[in-house]
Amino acid sequence: MGVPKRLTEMQKRFAEYLIFNEGRTTGADAAIAAGYSEKRARVEASELQNPRLSPLVVQYIGALREEKLKKYEVTYDKHVAELGKIREAALNKGAFSAATNAEKNRGMAAGLYIDRKIIKTGKLEEMSEEQLEAKMKKILEDYAPILNAQQIEGESLDITEASLSSSHTPKESSSDPQKSESHHHPDHKKQTT
Repeated sequence: MGVPKRLTEMQKRFAEYLIFNEGRTTGADAAIAAGYSEKRARVEASELQNPRLSPLVVQYIGALREEKLKKYEVTYDKHVAELGKIREAALNKGAFSAATNAEKNRGMAAGLYIDRKIIKTGKLEEMSEEQLEAKMKKILEDYAPILNAQQIEGESLDITEASLSSSHTPKESSSDPQKSESHHHPDHKKQTT
């Protein structure tokens, strides 16, 4: 008998129904929708998706899947443009919250925002006010290049050398928060050599 050279209309309908309803249908449902017998729907679906028995159908299913992926592909340009359209539609309807969210999401996609998380170790409530101030100053010093921190006019930090932890020396300075954490933690004990 051999392999057919063209797809039948039923085979095309099967493949199209299967791909355009992917995730919401089964092969048997696609076979029934394409016009195959309900009694043989599962067998037909299996045979139609078997590359040895129905290579043209399998090839057509693959081509449809590729076409669908390209159509709904998420690229940076498409994503940012779509968020821009959503923002404009929201502004036109007076939905400022939705417009703000769309604009923020555009900024996130463009890399303008960085999601930062701080993991605290130790208990801040167990630290004295002086230790807290020293800790905050150390954090600001360590992260100043990242934060571009500037002192706000009218506010001043009156931190003396005495309030800094005596176990901290410039040699021990570390940009690793977990390593520098132990130098200022109130429970940290100095080792003597």
